[in-house]
Amino acid sequence: MTRRVQITREGTLPSLRAAGLQGILVLALFLSGCMYPGKEDSGSAIIYRESVKKIQTAVDDYYKEEGLLPIMNADETTPRYEKFRIDLDKLNKRGYLDAIPATAFEKGGSAYFLLLDEERNPTVKVMDLVTVQAVNDVQRKVNLYRSSHGGELPAAGELYPGLYSVDGKKAGTESLKLTSVYSGQEMDFMIDRTGSVYADYVFDIMSAVDKGTEQPAPDEDLRSYLLENSWFVPVKSLPYYWVGGQPVPHPLSDK
Repeated sequence: MTRRVQITREGTLPSLRAAGLQGILVLALFLSGCMYPGKEDSGSAIIYRESVKKIQTAVDDYYKEEGLLPIMNADETTPRYEKFRIDLDKLNKRGYLDAIPATAFEKGGSAYFLLLDEERNPTVKVMDLVTVQAVNDVQRKVNLYRSSHGGELPAAGELYPGLYSVDGKKAGTESLKLTSVYSGQEMDFMIDRTGSVYADYVFDIMSAVDKGTEQPAPDEDLRSYLLENSWFVPVKSLPYYWVGGQPVPHPLSDK
Protein backbone atom coordinates (compact mmCIF):
# COMPACT_ATOMS: atom_id res chain seq x y z
CA MET A 1 0.00 0.00 0.00
CA THR A 2 1.40 3.39 -0.95
CA ARG A 3 1.47 6.29 1.43
CA ARG A 4 -0.26 9.43 0.17
CA VAL A 5 1.48 12.73 0.60
CA GLN A 6 -0.42 15.51 2.31
CA ILE A 7 0.80 18.93 1.23
CA THR A 8 -0.11 21.63 3.72
CA ARG A 9 1.12 25.14 4.34
CA GLU A 10 3.57 23.74 6.85
CA GLY A 11 4.62 20.94 4.48
CA THR A 12 4.59 17.25 5.38
CA LEU A 13 6.72 15.49 2.79
CA PRO A 14 7.52 12.02 4.20
CA SER A 15 11.13 12.01 3.01
CA LEU A 16 11.86 15.29 4.77
CA ARG A 17 9.66 14.63 7.76
CA ALA A 18 11.33 11.30 8.47
CA ALA A 19 14.71 12.92 8.87
CA GLY A 20 13.25 16.06 10.36
CA LEU A 21 13.42 19.16 8.19
CA GLN A 22 14.97 21.13 10.98
CA GLY A 23 17.62 18.48 11.42
CA ILE A 24 18.43 18.59 7.73
CA LEU A 25 18.95 22.33 7.77
CA VAL A 26 21.08 22.19 10.89
CA LEU A 27 23.15 19.40 9.37
CA ALA A 28 23.67 21.45 6.23
CA LEU A 29 25.21 24.24 8.28
CA PHE A 30 27.74 21.98 9.94
CA LEU A 31 28.90 19.95 6.97
CA SER A 32 31.96 20.97 4.97
CA GLY A 33 32.01 23.67 2.32
CA CYS A 34 31.32 21.14 -0.42
CA MET A 35 27.80 20.84 0.98
CA TYR A 36 26.75 23.97 -0.86
CA PRO A 37 27.00 24.22 -4.65
CA GLY A 38 30.04 26.18 -5.75
CA LYS A 39 31.87 25.63 -2.48
CA GLU A 40 33.56 22.38 -3.48
CA ASP A 41 37.01 22.14 -1.93
CA SER A 42 38.09 18.77 -3.29
CA GLY A 43 40.89 18.33 -5.78
CA SER A 44 38.44 17.09 -8.41
CA ALA A 45 36.40 20.28 -8.09
CA ILE A 46 39.52 22.35 -8.74
CA ILE A 47 40.26 20.25 -11.82
CA TYR A 48 36.71 20.76 -13.10
CA ARG A 49 36.99 24.48 -12.51
CA GLU A 50 40.09 24.68 -14.68
CA SER A 51 38.49 22.49 -17.32
CA VAL A 52 35.37 24.65 -17.43
CA LYS A 53 37.41 27.85 -17.70
CA LYS A 54 39.46 26.53 -20.62
CA ILE A 55 36.45 25.18 -22.47
CA GLN A 56 34.46 28.37 -21.86
CA THR A 57 37.23 30.44 -23.44
CA ALA A 58 37.38 28.05 -26.40
CA VAL A 59 33.59 28.19 -26.88
CA ASP A 60 33.57 32.00 -26.69
CA ASP A 61 36.38 32.30 -29.25
CA TYR A 62 34.78 29.75 -31.57
CA TYR A 63 31.43 31.52 -31.46
CA LYS A 64 33.01 34.92 -32.05
CA GLU A 65 34.92 33.74 -35.11
CA GLU A 66 32.58 31.09 -36.54
CA GLY A 67 29.19 32.55 -35.61
CA LEU A 68 28.02 29.13 -34.42
CA LEU A 69 28.16 27.15 -31.20
CA PRO A 70 30.37 24.02 -31.16
CA ILE A 71 27.63 21.66 -30.02
CA MET A 72 26.52 18.21 -31.12
CA ASN A 73 23.11 17.54 -32.61
CA ALA A 74 20.31 16.66 -30.20
CA ASP A 75 16.60 16.15 -30.78
CA GLU A 76 13.73 17.78 -28.93
CA THR A 77 13.25 14.77 -26.67
CA THR A 78 16.71 15.10 -25.12
CA PRO A 79 16.41 16.36 -21.50
CA ARG A 80 17.56 19.92 -20.91
CA TYR A 81 20.54 18.96 -18.78
CA GLU A 82 21.82 16.47 -21.34
CA LYS A 83 21.06 18.36 -24.53
CA PHE A 84 23.72 20.76 -25.81
CA ARG A 85 26.88 18.72 -25.48
CA ILE A 86 30.05 20.52 -26.55
CA ASP A 87 32.05 19.07 -29.43
CA LEU A 88 35.44 19.06 -27.73
CA ASP A 89 37.06 17.22 -30.61
CA LYS A 90 36.07 20.00 -33.00
CA LEU A 91 37.42 22.68 -30.67
CA ASN A 92 40.67 20.77 -30.34
CA LYS A 93 41.18 20.04 -34.03
CA ARG A 94 40.45 23.64 -35.03
CA GLY A 95 42.92 25.01 -32.52
CA TYR A 96 40.52 26.62 -30.05
CA LEU A 97 41.41 24.10 -27.35
CA ASP A 98 45.03 23.02 -26.95
CA ALA A 99 44.04 19.70 -25.38
CA ILE A 100 40.84 17.96 -24.35
CA PRO A 101 40.72 17.93 -20.51
CA ALA A 102 41.37 14.60 -18.80
CA THR A 103 38.10 15.09 -16.92
CA ALA A 104 36.16 14.72 -20.19
CA PHE A 105 34.62 11.41 -21.26
CA GLU A 106 36.51 11.74 -24.54
CA LYS A 107 39.74 11.30 -22.57
CA GLY A 108 38.52 8.64 -20.19
CA GLY A 109 37.05 11.03 -17.62
CA SER A 110 33.62 10.88 -16.00
CA ALA A 111 31.99 14.01 -17.40
CA TYR A 112 30.41 15.50 -20.47
CA PHE A 113 30.71 19.26 -20.94
CA LEU A 114 27.60 21.01 -22.21
CA LEU A 115 26.12 24.45 -22.70
CA LEU A 116 23.22 26.10 -20.90
CA ASP A 117 21.53 29.38 -21.77
CA GLU A 118 22.76 28.76 -25.31
CA GLU A 119 20.79 31.61 -26.90
CA ARG A 120 21.61 34.49 -24.57
CA ASN A 121 24.77 33.63 -22.68
CA PRO A 122 26.25 30.21 -23.59
CA THR A 123 27.65 28.85 -20.34
CA VAL A 124 29.76 25.73 -19.91
CA LYS A 125 28.55 23.24 -17.32
CA VAL A 126 29.49 19.71 -16.26
CA MET A 127 27.28 16.63 -16.59
CA ASP A 128 28.39 13.95 -14.14
CA LEU A 129 28.34 10.58 -15.88
CA VAL A 130 28.57 8.65 -12.62
CA THR A 131 25.12 9.98 -11.75
CA VAL A 132 23.85 9.17 -15.23
CA GLN A 133 25.18 5.61 -15.01
CA ALA A 134 23.66 5.00 -11.58
CA VAL A 135 20.20 6.14 -12.67
CA ASN A 136 20.47 4.18 -15.92
CA ASP A 137 21.44 1.04 -13.97
CA VAL A 138 18.34 1.36 -11.80
CA GLN A 139 16.23 2.09 -14.88
CA ARG A 140 17.36 -1.15 -16.49
CA LYS A 141 16.48 -3.10 -13.35
CA VAL A 142 13.07 -1.46 -13.20
CA ASN A 143 12.44 -2.26 -16.86
CA LEU A 144 13.40 -5.90 -16.33
CA TYR A 145 11.08 -6.24 -13.34
CA ARG A 146 8.25 -4.58 -15.21
CA SER A 147 8.60 -6.79 -18.28
CA SER A 148 8.53 -9.96 -16.17
CA HIS A 149 5.65 -8.88 -13.90
CA GLY A 150 2.97 -7.88 -16.36
CA GLY A 151 3.78 -4.20 -16.34
CA GLU A 152 3.83 -3.87 -12.54
CA LEU A 153 6.34 -1.35 -11.21
CA PRO A 154 8.71 -2.16 -8.31
CA ALA A 155 7.45 0.88 -6.41
CA ALA A 156 7.46 1.23 -2.64
CA GLY A 157 6.10 4.18 -0.63
CA GLU A 158 4.97 7.39 -2.29
CA LEU A 159 7.63 10.03 -1.70
CA TYR A 160 5.79 12.87 -3.42
CA PRO A 161 2.52 13.09 -5.39
CA GLY A 162 2.97 10.72 -8.33
CA LEU A 163 6.54 9.75 -7.38
CA TYR A 164 7.61 6.65 -5.49
CA SER A 165 10.69 5.13 -3.99
CA VAL A 166 12.09 2.07 -5.76
CA ASP A 167 11.61 -1.20 -3.92
CA GLY A 168 15.22 -2.42 -3.88
CA LYS A 169 14.32 -6.01 -3.02
CA LYS A 170 11.88 -6.33 -5.88
CA ALA A 171 14.03 -4.54 -8.44
CA GLY A 172 17.35 -5.96 -7.27
CA THR A 173 18.81 -2.49 -6.74
CA GLU A 174 19.68 -2.65 -3.04
CA SER A 175 23.41 -2.48 -3.76
CA LEU A 176 23.11 0.48 -6.14
CA LYS A 177 23.92 3.77 -4.44
CA LEU A 178 24.01 7.36 -5.66
CA THR A 179 26.07 10.20 -4.19
CA SER A 180 25.26 13.85 -4.86
CA VAL A 181 27.86 15.88 -6.75
CA TYR A 182 26.72 18.89 -4.74
CA SER A 183 26.77 17.64 -1.16
CA GLY A 184 28.40 14.22 -1.15
CA GLN A 185 25.26 12.90 0.53
CA GLU A 186 23.50 9.73 -0.59
CA MET A 187 20.51 10.43 -2.84
CA ASP A 188 17.28 8.53 -3.33
CA PHE A 189 16.11 7.05 -6.60
CA MET A 190 12.48 7.79 -7.40
CA ILE A 191 10.12 6.45 -10.03
CA ASP A 192 7.05 7.96 -11.67
CA ARG A 193 3.87 6.22 -12.82
CA THR A 194 5.32 5.56 -16.28
CA GLY A 195 8.33 3.71 -14.85
CA SER A 196 10.90 6.45 -15.47
CA VAL A 197 13.64 6.70 -12.83
CA TYR A 198 15.13 9.95 -11.51
CA ALA A 199 17.57 11.14 -8.86
CA ASP A 200 16.09 13.10 -5.96
CA TYR A 201 17.89 16.41 -5.42
CA VAL A 202 15.59 17.64 -2.65
CA PHE A 203 18.31 17.83 0.02
CA ASP A 204 20.67 19.85 -2.18
CA ILE A 205 17.92 22.20 -3.33
CA MET A 206 16.68 22.75 0.21
CA SER A 207 20.21 23.52 1.35
CA ALA A 208 20.72 25.97 -1.53
CA VAL A 209 17.40 27.73 -0.99
CA ASP A 210 18.15 28.04 2.73
CA LYS A 211 21.31 29.98 1.87
CA GLY A 212 19.26 32.64 0.11
CA THR A 213 17.36 35.56 1.57
CA GLU A 214 14.11 35.36 -0.40
CA GLN A 215 11.44 32.69 -0.70
CA PRO A 216 11.26 31.14 -4.17
CA ALA A 217 8.40 32.05 -6.50
CA PRO A 218 5.71 29.33 -6.84
CA ASP A 219 6.36 28.88 -10.57
CA GLU A 220 10.17 28.89 -10.32
CA ASP A 221 12.05 25.71 -11.18
CA LEU A 222 14.25 25.35 -8.12
CA ARG A 223 16.99 23.51 -9.99
CA SER A 224 18.22 26.99 -10.92
CA TYR A 225 19.53 27.30 -7.35
CA LEU A 226 21.93 24.44 -8.03
CA LEU A 227 23.04 25.87 -11.36
CA GLU A 228 23.81 29.34 -10.04
CA ASN A 229 26.59 28.23 -7.71
CA SER A 230 28.04 25.06 -9.18
CA TRP A 231 29.75 23.70 -12.26
CA PHE A 232 27.39 20.73 -12.30
CA VAL A 233 23.93 20.31 -13.80
CA PRO A 234 21.27 18.30 -11.92
CA VAL A 235 21.21 15.52 -14.48
CA LYS A 236 18.46 12.88 -14.39
CA SER A 237 16.22 15.22 -12.43
CA LEU A 238 12.67 16.54 -12.49
CA PRO A 239 11.53 20.15 -12.10
CA TYR A 240 11.15 21.19 -8.45
CA TYR A 241 8.71 23.82 -7.21
CA TRP A 242 8.20 25.49 -3.84
CA VAL A 243 5.15 23.96 -2.12
CA GLY A 244 4.29 24.43 1.53
CA GLY A 245 7.74 25.74 2.36
CA GLN A 246 9.56 22.83 0.72
CA PRO A 247 10.90 21.84 -2.71
CA VAL A 248 8.65 19.30 -4.41
CA PRO A 249 9.49 17.48 -7.68
CA HIS A 250 6.87 17.53 -10.40
CA PRO A 251 6.37 14.39 -12.53
CA LEU A 252 6.68 15.03 -16.25
CA SER A 253 3.99 12.40 -16.78
CA ASP A 254 1.45 14.77 -15.15
CA LYS A 255 1.74 17.25 -18.00
